[in-house]
Parts: sequence; structure tokens; C-alpha cells
Amino acid sequence: MFRPIKSLFPELEKDLQSFADVTTGILPSQDVQALVESRAITSSVPISADQIQPASIDLRLGPVAHRVRASFLPGKTSSVAGKIGDLRMHDIDISRPAVLEKGCVYIVPLLEELRLPKDISGKANPKSTTGRLDVFTRLITDYGTEFERVPAGYRGKLYAEVVPRTFSILVSQGATLNQLRFLRGNPASSDKEHRDLDESETLVFMRDDTRGAPIISDGLWISVDLEGVGDSPVVGYKAKRHTPLIDLARVNYYDPWEFWDPILRPKGRKLVLDPDDFYILVSKEKIRIPPNYAAAMVAYDPSVGEFRIHYAGFFDPGFGYGANDISGTRAVLEVRTHEVPFLIEDGQTVGRLVYERLLAKPAKIYGSGIGSSYQAQGLALSKQFKRVDPAKWALQADAA
Repeated sequence: MFRPIKSLFPELEKDLQSFADVTTGILPSQDVQALVESRAITSSVPISADQIQPASIDLRLGPVAHRVRASFLPGKTSSVAGKIGDLRMHDIDISRPAVLEKGCVYIVPLLEELRLPKDISGKANPKSTTGRLDVFTRLITDYGTEFERVPAGYRGKLYAEVVPRTFSILVSQGATLNQLRFLRGNPASSDKEHRDLDESETLVFMRDDTRGAPIISDGLWISVDLEGVGDSPVVGYKAKRHTPLIDLARVNYYDPWEFWDPILRPKGRKLVLDPDDFYILVSKEKIRIPPNYAAAMVAYDPSVGEFRIHYAGFFDPGFGYGANDISGTRAVLEVRTHEVPFLIEDGQTVGRLVYERLLAKPAKIYGSGIGSSYQAQGLALSKQFKRVDPAKWALQADAA
């Protein structure tokens, strides 16, 4: 019987504890809109309708990025501005497009501010495109003691820590790198609820659209695909070390060959991850998120290996589900190993999804109807890159 090893890492346990407490739920899109209308969420630049996602709001960069010497948390006795004053190296005007260099730490005040009700808290995460570009992004609040968390009743400004890891990026005011969802109570999800949900909705499909047999233990476990789909020998991508910068505003623009090396189906279906490299891989399973649920990926779990598999770990209601007419969508995995090389094998479990109930079905769900970029994805790079035939790319790689 599959029994994941319990983590001995306290910082991980703290993150997972939120899934063990009693919950009332995540606010759906219409309730997020109500927070805007009641001025619990405000901005000096009007908030647009397309910022409201099925269970979150996209947060926008403000007009200045502060280059700082180190990442930080302000702690209970300091504002973010106070810490910036101690660590600032220089400021960058991003009211017009400007470059954020890879390997540098930036703090960017966001356009949105909060005046939350006493029973509403928040949790943030990078957007999918942000994660696929290996841009490490975390939300910070004044007097905050945790990244990505907004305490219930918080009133104040929001800031994004932005650290491009692999590619230098071109950004400007209004760009959306992260998103924030709101919660009433403490989200909880039991294995029984996961099993009941799979029984009623089918959470996992395989490549031939047959129903999968889910592994449920502290969430829904997923595995990595090193076999590939169909005739394509490409099972993943590895970022190149020295590349041009990427303008986040461009879509379907860049030749992926300049930025990525395809990973061909490895001998023995095994792959050694190098700690200096960034990889894009994909799950073997096709997963579904019913409209009245969202899901969070546990990004770093030492019980399955010393690697992080997902930077943008939030799956919207309707992902891989649509109007109950989609037999799942593969989860793209943004992978970095920690400190030492690590061997992974085809079908190895690499992470888990924890499903969380919404307070109500959202007025909009993930899919093409709201401009979602990755509903029908397979092994897919971020939207800035041109779509290419992996088989032809593999031939190009062999010729090189």
C-alpha cells in the first residue's frame, strides 16, 4: 500500500497544516467581485473585469521595482517599506518597460491594496506563466511573518518579491505575475472527501481517456511522464543557460529553440535532474478540478525527493473539466532539484494535489471562455513561446 513518508521539515508541516483544519471555503469569482465593489480591494488604477479569475484576483505590478540586497520578511515590528529602506540598492522605473535581471531580488509595490473583513484571509501564488518562466514570485504584507499569506482582516499595501531565476525579463506597470485567493475559515480536505469527489466527478483520466485509479493519501498524488505521448520522443524541456531576455507582454512570439533544449525519451525512462538546471515536465495523469473546487499543489515535499515540482501551485475551478466535457488536462511541472543531482523515473510519484471546496460555484470557470491559456495543454511552455511540433523539434535537436 502506498504510504508517503511524513515530512520532518517544520516549514513544510506549517504549510500543510492549513489543509487539516476546519474550513468554510474559498471565495468564488462573484464574491471576489463583491470585495472589489465594497472597496475591500482597492487600487489607484481601476480594477478590470479580466483580473477576476474563477477563485482569485490577478495582482498588478506598480510603477517602481526596488532592487534589494536580499529577500526578507518584515516581521511583526516592521513595514515592508522600512525593510526596503534598509536593503535598497537602487530603484527601477517600470512605468514603462524595463529589465529585471536574472539572479537579482526585486520588491515591487502592487497596485492593489486591501481592507479585508475580519473573517476573510488570503493566500497568494505565482500565475502559471510566471512559474513556467522560472520567475520566483512571493507576496509580502506589512508586518508579515509568512510569505504568500494575508492575515484575516488585513488592511494595507501588498508587495511582490520577484526573482527571475533562469531568464531576465522585461516588465512594466500592470503586469500580473501572481494572484490572490480569499478564504473564509481554514480550508480543510480529508482523504474521504477526495475519494467521494473522485467517485462522483472522476478526478483522474489516463492518456487514452479511460478513468484512472487515483492514489489518495493526504491529497491526490500525481506522477511524472518520461514515456512521451504518441510518436513524439520529447518528454520535457531544459532551459538553456545563456539566452535573450523575455518580454512578458509578448504572446506566441519567441522561438523556443533559443531558450530551451528538448529532453528526448531517456534510456530506461530515467532522468537525472541537475541542481543547476530548470526543467519543464508533465504529469502522466490527466486531472480534473470540478467547478465547485480548487486545488493546490504541494510544491516541495521531501517525502518524495529533494526537488520542487511546481512554482505556480494553484489550479482553478474547471481546470481539465470545462462544462463536464473534458477528460482531464495534464499538469505541467516546473522542476528544480535542491543542491544534489536527483534521479526520477517514469511513473514516479512526484507531488500531490489537495482539493479545497469553494463557498459556491463560481460565475466563471477555467477555460477558453475567459481566455485561459492552458486548458487543453499537454507538455507546454509558457504562452510567450511559439507552439512547435515536438517531433520536428526533436529532429532539429538531433541535427544540431
